[in-house]
Amino acid sequence: MSFTVLTAEFAHESNTFSRCPADYAAFQDRGFALGEAAIAARGEANTSIAGFLDIGRPAGWRVIHAISASAQPSGPVTRDAYDRIAGVIVEAAKAHAGSIDGVLLGLHGAMVTEFCEDGEGELLERLRTVLGTDVPIGITLDPHANVTRKMTDLADIVVSYKTYPHVDIRETGRLAAGIMQRTLAGEIRPVTLRVDRPMLEEVNGGRTDIGPMVERIAKAKAYEKEPDVFAVSVNGGFGNADIAEVGPTVLVTCQGDHERHRAFADALAEDMWQRRFEVITPFLSVEDAVAEAASYTGSSGPLIIADYADNPGGGGYGDATELLRGMIAADLDDACFGPIVDPEAAAELRRGKPGTTISVRLGGKVDPEIGGGPLSLTGTLVSVSDGDYVGDGPMLGGLHASWGPCAVLRVGGIEILVTTLRAQMNDLQQFRAFGIDPAAKRVVGLKSMQHFRAAFEPIAGKVIVCDSGALCTPDLSKLPYRRARRPIFPLDR
Repeated sequence: MSFTVLTAEFAHESNTFSRCPADYAAFQDRGFALGEAAIAARGEANTSIAGFLDIGRPAGWRVIHAISASAQPSGPVTRDAYDRIAGVIVEAAKAHAGSIDGVLLGLHGAMVTEFCEDGEGELLERLRTVLGTDVPIGITLDPHANVTRKMTDLADIVVSYKTYPHVDIRETGRLAAGIMQRTLAGEIRPVTLRVDRPMLEEVNGGRTDIGPMVERIAKAKAYEKEPDVFAVSVNGGFGNADIAEVGPTVLVTCQGDHERHRAFADALAEDMWQRRFEVITPFLSVEDAVAEAASYTGSSGPLIIADYADNPGGGGYGDATELLRGMIAADLDDACFGPIVDPEAAAELRRGKPGTTISVRLGGKVDPEIGGGPLSLTGTLVSVSDGDYVGDGPMLGGLHASWGPCAVLRVGGIEILVTTLRAQMNDLQQFRAFGIDPAAKRVVGLKSMQHFRAAFEPIAGKVIVCDSGALCTPDLSKLPYRRARRPIFPLDR
């Protein structure tokens, strides 16, 4: 029997402390696509829709793909952007109501809008209004989701990625679609159970390469082999969203003995709570990071310095200057840095001729009080570009993306990638496409929190991370929470 399945991807991680809302143009910057165009662009990459199709195609599904849309993490999604994009999905449901057997959505799980704290729950509610309660809905989530009760009440199947960096997005889509196929065939009737703890986020940001999350994920995978258990999701949460239901959760998509399944989930959540003081990532000050870079020999590969605090992947502005300021002051040689997101400077540099000396006021313009103000620099313009690249690493492999109009400026011994569009550094091609080979450098400064590790750790001699004091500082006590439920860790230790 063939089934008709409505699919869509609509993702945003909303840092409610950001001054930059996610408007419709922010989603356009990522090149969102409709229907078959989205499938053509994303159907063979590390994406949710690729995973859905891995199951749906051999099963003979009729797939109605509404849209694939995402924006870089930033402030809340505007009502206009939300209504226009969610509207495409809801209208597709209306157009095919009565023939849709199931729905699969690739979401993030930490979307906040101008008008509600739970963008995913709002979308599910709109779809339920059209499709009713009998049509099964499955969703995939980022493990930095703040999973609300509304999400698990309205979605039957909820599956989060198990890796950070997220190299298993396609695999997760495949798992969700497999559960959906069994549901449509009448073999199972899944529900998703949810437990939480009063924390802003898992203390190590949900790292799955080292630390306690490794053991939790192993237990989750083992429990998925138990009878009547279809998926276990361990979510570290996204602490930069000031909402009532912020924080880590454990989910079990299952049937049968709910009490047993909930007890398992509760044990994993309790482990996060009991180990809330076990921090595994040492954050260096800019001064200490630069001092290490100055003495680094680089014989076994470059020193990678990641600025966690200005991570565009967590809503950081990408224009904080403190780390770059320190690298320049230390007169580091054989180094590169990127990105500095500064559309004004990128446009100014692009008017120059490569090989010439040029002066520019760079970075620190969105909020000079956070992460450092603008740098007045004079250097050599190395190159200019439209900013397009194709990722080839574990996360972006095969995906086309763009920095927007960009330029490379050499100041002393440092090549600086200046971009128009915000994105974190998580693929070597984000440097290499513009003539910078990070593997050949002695020191690489970049803006990312964890995703960079998938591509950059294999070339690195050593990796260190620093807190430059920008918007995504790991010290959450510095942020002005108003909506988060209290008491909550670490605000109330």
